[in-house]
Amino acid sequence: MMRASRLLSILILLQLRTRLTAEALAEEFNVSVRTIYRDMDELSASGVPVFADRGPGGGFQLVEGYRTKLTGLARDEADAVLMIGLPKLAHDLGMGQAASRARNKLLAALPQEMTTGAGRLGSRFHLDPVDWYREAEGTPFLPALAEAVLDDRSVQLTYESWTGLREWRVAPLGLVLKSGTWYVVVRGKGRSGDERLMTFRVANIRSFNVRDETFTRPKNFDLARHWAASMAEFEASLRPHRAEVLLTEAGCKRLAEAGAFGAAAVRAREPAKPVGWFSVSLPFENTEQGARLLLGLGPEFKVIGPSALKAAVRAFCAAVRARH
Repeated sequence: MMRASRLLSILILLQLRTRLTAEALAEEFNVSVRTIYRDMDELSASGVPVFADRGPGGGFQLVEGYRTKLTGLARDEADAVLMIGLPKLAHDLGMGQAASRARNKLLAALPQEMTTGAGRLGSRFHLDPVDWYREAEGTPFLPALAEAVLDDRSVQLTYESWTGLREWRVAPLGLVLKSGTWYVVVRGKGRSGDERLMTFRVANIRSFNVRDETFTRPKNFDLARHWAASMAEFEASLRPHRAEVLLTEAGCKRLAEAGAFGAAAVRAREPAKPVGWFSVSLPFENTEQGARLLLGLGPEFKVIGPSALKAAVRAFCAAVRARH
């Protein structure tokens, strides 16, 4: 079965790339050059018009105009179809080779005059999901987790959160890549014993095992809709307090650069007195965080309320002055 799949893949590659050396094919399929020669003999014996061009710059190629109709997708290739234009993500999920094979099969199925231009999108646009000055997190369990998600298989894992390590038995419902970080949405029993949906950071999984039993996905569960709702709830709970502040134009610009929450507050600003100042309602996590955030704006702000935030700003300023 493995050799039949390789023969089909070789045939499709020859159709797409016109000419390939035995060494290139051996590297592509991680086999010996001798194995590739045997594969070519078998393709030729089965009626495929493949021939070898000896000498420098030579290689194997098909008779001009020959096109195979054997382009059916295997299961893993069908699973990876949506990853075709995202090679890095496909690789991270353990679908890299399947996505490459699926892409080749789809290209082979196109009319010849369309094949040349079909790859222009991938050669002109590139997705890099990792933020500036950050390295991608190590996620050694991601491929196995992706397979469990696709197969509806329960998993046993050890997860490290800010409260420490804990063992979980959960049903993984979907994976989400957010700003270069992978998360998995699972269904399991919380600390109170109730069944609920939870989100785990994949990089914080310390051990992982796929169980034999499968699970039934919740009715009407939609991963994209659930993620959007949970993110909105999280962001609302992250900054539950409001500060009323006056900002200069420069202060508004600096706050907008602090993040989406700051940019949203600046967009809703209103003119204030004196001229050149603006009234802004700013969400913040707690008094200390709010004071540190505002002090990052330099002399471009004035706190109107709450009084606790105003006192925290004064205390920080006094401490800085005492040290200087």
